[in-house]
Amino acid sequence: MTLTSDERELIRDSFRSVSRNRRQAAARFYEILFDQAPQTRTLFVNDMEQQGAELMSKLGLIVAELQNLEGLAPVLEDLALRHVAYGVKPEHYPPVGAALVQMLAEFLGDDFTPETSTAWTKAYDDLSALMIRSAYTREDSHTAS
Repeated sequence: MTLTSDERELIRDSFRSVSRNRRQAAARFYEILFDQAPQTRTLFVNDMEQQGAELMSKLGLIVAELQNLEGLAPVLEDLALRHVAYGVKPEHYPPVGAALVQMLAEFLGDDFTPETSTAWTKAYDDLSALMIRSAYTREDSHTAS
């Protein structure tokens, strides 16, 4: 991943701020996602409050480990394969990234600088590319259901 230490710090600081309102942030993320990509709604069959808690927990883990991509890769690969089993397709990743960035912008307000936006976008693009590669280029991914 090509994040600088400054970009990793921007991501950590901004996530720390948003996570103070983690329940509301997660709920808003899903509102944005379902508004912008209604086809994703059917992928979520669990309780949305629980889903939101899981989202924020996973994001927290990823943010904490951004400097350690080697250690983070197996976590992301496992997450990607589980998403395949839920019916997630590669084309679902961009709207998720857009919803994440919009939610962050709304919750951070003036603290969501262009640099913060760039850092999050770069991180999401790199990490989602890794997830897509690991889930959709493996032969056994076709058998996941």
